[in-house]
Amino acid sequence: MGEEILVVEDDDNIRRLLRISLKTEGYRVCEAKSGTVALSLFEANNPTLVLLDLGLPDCDGMDVLAHVRSEGLTPVIVVTARTQDDQKVAALDAGADDYVVKPFSMDELFARIRVALRHRVRAQRDEAEMAAYCVDGLEIDCETRTVRLDGKPIHLTPYEYGILVVMVQNQGKALTHRFIQHAVWSYATSDDYKTLRVLVASLRRKLGDKPAQPRFIATEVGVGYRFVGE
Repeated sequence: MGEEILVVEDDDNIRRLLRISLKTEGYRVCEAKSGTVALSLFEANNPTLVLLDLGLPDCDGMDVLAHVRSEGLTPVIVVTARTQDDQKVAALDAGADDYVVKPFSMDELFARIRVALRHRVRAQRDEAEMAAYCVDGLEIDCETRTVRLDGKPIHLTPYEYGILVVMVQNQGKALTHRFIQHAVWSYATSDDYKTLRVLVASLRRKLGDKPAQPRFIATEVGVGYRFVGE
């Protein structure tokens, strides 16, 4: 049997569409129209991934997100009509793995589900014990803090190295500016946001990355960055 996905959506038509489409792709599906039912099914079924609407009849979806994230690493993809950047950032800061705005393409949603599930497998490993990362020709040796690309050494500053490691550890996941800042600096200010942009631009140059056609670092407009190397 395939992975089980919990669909939390109060719109009957959208929920039906998701159920049929997901089952066609081989996923098992459980459904909830409210936050209360969603939390009950989450505890009972231990789904592999959650598709979560934020506009629920009995609570805000952010409350469901907070509970799921407190329980562990289960990926959560927010699927919502809320389009404001600050709401997207808030959901990602709260632990959502991705954010899809309605109306959406099923092909895009399936692609994001696959990325989130790959991220779940990586997250389940004890990354603290990993000595190295190898992604699409990019090699990072965490013991010596050295980086090579396609076999050639790349010199990174300590901050550039820290940003790169955080991104690789969260490969495929949209990371907010604040998340990266806290991971690298342990705090976040507006000045650090400007510094982060400069450092990412420098990191991209050293990796030969083009923002329009990223091999490694993609920009999530109004949010932050996503490491996309495969």
